[in-house]
Amino acid sequence: MIHTKRFQQLLENALFVWLGLALILSIAGTHLLIPGWLQVIGRAHPLLLHFPIVLILMGIVFFWIPNIKEEFKKVGTYCLLIGSNFAGITVIAGLILAQEDYEGAELNWHQWMGFAAYLLSVLIYFLSQKKGPIFKPLSFILAGTVVLTGHFGANLTHGSDFLLAPIKTDEVPQVQLADAQVFRDMVQPILEAKCQSCHKEGKIKGELRLDHLEGIQKGGKSGPFILPGDVNESMLTQRIHLPKEEEEHMPPKNKEQLTDEEIEILTAWVLYGADFDKKVVELAPENELFVFASEKFSKTKTYSFKAADPELIQELNNFFRKVNPIYPESPALEVSYFGISAFDPESLIDLKKVKEQVVKLNLNKMPLENVDFSFLSDFKNLEEIQLNFADISNSQIESLTKVENLQSLAISGNRVGDEAIPSLLKLKNLRSLYAWQTDFTENGKRQLLDNLKEVTIDFGFDATGLVYELNAPKLIFDKVLFQDSTLLEIKHPIGTVDIRYTLDGSEPDSIQSPMYTEPIWISNTSKISARVFANDWKGSDTESILLFKSGVHPSDIILLKSPKEKYSANGGATLKDQIKGKNNHTTGEWLGYQDDPADFVVKFPGDKHISRIVLSLLYNESAYIFPPSLAEIWVKKGDDWTLVKKEVPTQSEEIKLPRLEALAFDLPKESFEEIRVRLTPIPRLPKWHPGAGEKGWVFIDEVLLEE
Repeated sequence: MIHTKRFQQLLENALFVWLGLALILSIAGTHLLIPGWLQVIGRAHPLLLHFPIVLILMGIVFFWIPNIKEEFKKVGTYCLLIGSNFAGITVIAGLILAQEDYEGAELNWHQWMGFAAYLLSVLIYFLSQKKGPIFKPLSFILAGTVVLTGHFGANLTHGSDFLLAPIKTDEVPQVQLADAQVFRDMVQPILEAKCQSCHKEGKIKGELRLDHLEGIQKGGKSGPFILPGDVNESMLTQRIHLPKEEEEHMPPKNKEQLTDEEIEILTAWVLYGADFDKKVVELAPENELFVFASEKFSKTKTYSFKAADPELIQELNNFFRKVNPIYPESPALEVSYFGISAFDPESLIDLKKVKEQVVKLNLNKMPLENVDFSFLSDFKNLEEIQLNFADISNSQIESLTKVENLQSLAISGNRVGDEAIPSLLKLKNLRSLYAWQTDFTENGKRQLLDNLKEVTIDFGFDATGLVYELNAPKLIFDKVLFQDSTLLEIKHPIGTVDIRYTLDGSEPDSIQSPMYTEPIWISNTSKISARVFANDWKGSDTESILLFKSGVHPSDIILLKSPKEKYSANGGATLKDQIKGKNNHTTGEWLGYQDDPADFVVKFPGDKHISRIVLSLLYNESAYIFPPSLAEIWVKKGDDWTLVKKEVPTQSEEIKLPRLEALAFDLPKESFEEIRVRLTPIPRLPKWHPGAGEKGWVFIDEVLLEE
């Protein structure tokens, strides 16, 4: 009995020890140098806090039970006493832990509510001996304080909506592709879900805060969070590519990890320039971010009108006019004319057959002098008209005022000036006007700018003495994988530039490379590269696309090595299904190999002689997908296999955007029955890569045979 009494007195005295230490840490904690062993105690805070919660609430319950026996009441007393001691220790540990990158309103509420819970538990313990009238109200307040302290602590760890998130029914508004922004709608949700729990107000590990733009742009104590265009030096891409076992890998291995898709989105965002305002629709269609967005968001714009008859669209398509949906399965149509010599103004009337569906009309560089555009008044959904360098005049602008829904008008390079201003002011829905190299006076330009304040107007600029780089051209085609041939168009918004191209993947130049004048028929697997040039401008970046001819269909493909289960698609059938994979290796259209080489046998019809084999591959250095370290080709004659090609493909030297590539191999002229292909993944990523030393991947989606 004596020992029990002494133990109780010891615990009672300890209550005041914890109180004193807690007061010291509360008042002077930021000025104290916390040694390592004390930091260990601080980090035990999440472990300790469960004891006082349970014990204090148990103690209160025992006191609230009516007609309770005295021996059970003593159990409640000891629960409250021991719980109060644990509360004091937990408060001290929490105050020590708070010195490690924690701050903000959530921390203050959690800290002071915890302190209040401790003081109330001590007070109630000593009042429990007398059980005065204030005891019950105080016990209610204590119970509520304990619950609120835990709630604010959960908010610090998991986010402010952690408790009620499962029962929230508010639907997230669906973002349309036309309105989607890369950072706001693709990058920020990943940071919120996987990163902000450790880098937000109240909990700022590594002095890095990711819950507002200023913190993202500022970075943390380890360096810049992002360096636009530099995935090797940006802390974001460095940390997410580290092996999971490394201490600096992010998110920490005890947290929910990023998916492959999320890693690719973050890496591509940094590589592309880490723009905080760029819209998805401003990206090239083959850009990986655009591919992800097109799968995630609703398509460009929802139109309620019915689609035109496919046979009618096919009828309208010819060698000088192209009519296509603005995106697959959209009822909205885009019409483009090309071939000046073949253009007949009367052919514009044909478009009345699809007047409800046409939303974009491209008549750039067509001879449109004296053409009356009043027929377009029936095109109620027409939003964009391009008339650059088309010989139009002021009077013709008046006929466009009847196009009620016109939102974008391009009239650069025409004899249009101040006389057209009254007509332009009548375009009530206009949002974009492009008027380079026109006859508007400075007063006329000012008048348009003053009266069309909601319209983006581009009059060009005086480039005298300045050399600017041209933007890259746009390559337009029907399908990446075609049967016999496909038509390729190359476009650029400035009609006076020279467009040069190559069909073998080499870099186009301004002198030797062919000049583009009209659409090109592609009849073989080709890597088309194009650049634009103009006087007083720097040549543009190269725009490239790989188009594949399907050729002879393999009769069967037998896999000798199985791909990784996660990237097994439809097995060998994937390599001959004539479905071209996108720039995203997670879509289920690719076979992925890492530990074993891609090793398979290709069978083909016996009446065919195959002269060339083309292997469609994906390269994406940010996802560890590299060119194979070794490519080997065998052919089978009778029962014997003969090695006919053994090549080491050129390896990547930097991280680039995901892209389709091809390896092509000429085969012997002698007859053979089967082909065997073996592609060995790179065994270790190079030193310049964030994942240096890790195994690389080979991704393949199609085998193409040419006679």
